[in-house]
Amino acid sequence: MIRRRLLVTGHVQGVFYRDWFVERATASGVDGWVRNRADGSVEAVVQGPAGAVERMIDLARQGSPASRVDAVAVHDDPAAEVPKGFTRRPTA
Repeated sequence: MIRRRLLVTGHVQGVFYRDWFVERATASGVDGWVRNRADGSVEAVVQGPAGAVERMIDLARQGSPASRVDAVAVHDDPAAEVPKGFTRRPTA
């Protein structure tokens, strides 16, 4: 099990990115959350088997059909309790 924090920049708000991400994450069987940030980026925490987390990072770089992803910063995230499943959180 690994846990990564993603910071996605580009045109990623108002283009169904978070809902698309939740659908992909749920289908991939990873746990975590995604939220908009006040600066216009999207932040996500993804936890699960290494292969599934890496697939989610690749998908984050592709983005939803209406989005334009400029960059995805990936950081190791310290182990912490993540609820089962994948959720959408309020903007931070």
